[in-house]
Amino acid sequence: MVAGNYRYPGLRKCLLAGAAITAVFLAWFFWWKKTPQMGASEETFKAVDALFTAVTARDEKLLARCEQHLQTLPEAGELPTAALDYLNGIIQNARAGHWQSAAVRLYDFMMAQRREGTSRQAKPH
Repeated sequence: MVAGNYRYPGLRKCLLAGAAITAVFLAWFFWWKKTPQMGASEETFKAVDALFTAVTARDEKLLARCEQHLQTLPEAGELPTAALDYLNGIIQNARAGHWQSAAVRLYDFMMAQRREGTSRQAKPH
């Protein structure tokens, strides 16, 4: 008896099905975890940078000011609502006292930005 002579007719189908299920799961997982993009607005980048300062400084007053400013950006066409929702989650995390995890999430959000699209110039203050 030679070990190579034994065949398992259903094994190949099981392996292919397992590989297909794994591929679908991984595609879903990475799509679901995709960080929303905030666009190319300089005003938005400055607002998110200020939010990062507020979170890392654990400054509740600055956090509130940043939150108020961020809420105005979608109406002005400067920030997609998906990105605002994501940032609001980070703000709520910080407000709950989880400053470090909020800072990490915000840093990851900032690093995932691609700055695609039309850039609008920030308005002088």
